[in-house]
Amino acid sequence: MKQRKFLSAQWLRLIMANYVVDPAILQPFLPAKTELDTWNNRTYVSLVGFLFHNTRVMGIPVPYHTSFPEVNLRFYVRYKENNEYKRGVVFVKEIVPKRAITFIANSLFKERYVTLPMKHFANTASNEQHVGYHWKFNDHWNGIEAKTGLAKFPLQAGSEEEFITEHFWGYSRMNQHLTGEYQVSHPSWNVFPVDQYKIDCDFANLYGPSFSVLKDQAPVSVFLAEGSDINVFSKRVV
Repeated sequence: MKQRKFLSAQWLRLIMANYVVDPAILQPFLPAKTELDTWNNRTYVSLVGFLFHNTRVMGIPVPYHTSFPEVNLRFYVRYKENNEYKRGVVFVKEIVPKRAITFIANSLFKERYVTLPMKHFANTASNEQHVGYHWKFNDHWNGIEAKTGLAKFPLQAGSEEEFITEHFWGYSRMNQHLTGEYQVSHPSWNVFPVDQYKIDCDFANLYGPSFSVLKDQAPVSVFLAEGSDINVFSKRVV
């Protein structure tokens, strides 16, 4: 049974930088009853920056909290129910500039939000766009940026981009035995191939020593997803 709609918004201009990692790194973060999901036998984590826009909680816009950037580090899991797999994501940490967002997400969804100073930009010229998200941590501005052309393309069935973008469930670890589950709905996104990118992220101190390997590791892919209207439904416990 579909849960009640909790949040609606637009997710726009999603930069997705994707890394292949040793599955052992992710085991301590794996919620109960879920298993790691893979694409072509490879285990991924993604550093994702995007814009929340026109955000409404239970249909109501919250003043000064309708438009803001988010950056998260996430990985991919699946959960078997009634002999069918649901494909979802688990967040290692999510960064936003609004304390109220952090409080709501951590209290109601048992997520791992933190509040940091943030800024973002989106510049479009005659033949390219330049998008960036930055966050200040330990007195240093971290960031993820991407330059693309203006031609966008639909997702291809079975592609890496489809695997990364089309996980429609969120899972969070509540304790050793229980997991929180919520559904996210959105249409298939168009993507822009990235011509240039820049990543400056203190992975070890932000996400833990096991993620320090990402500092000097180039992502296997970076792309920009156009985004769309989205809906997040209320959580249940599995």
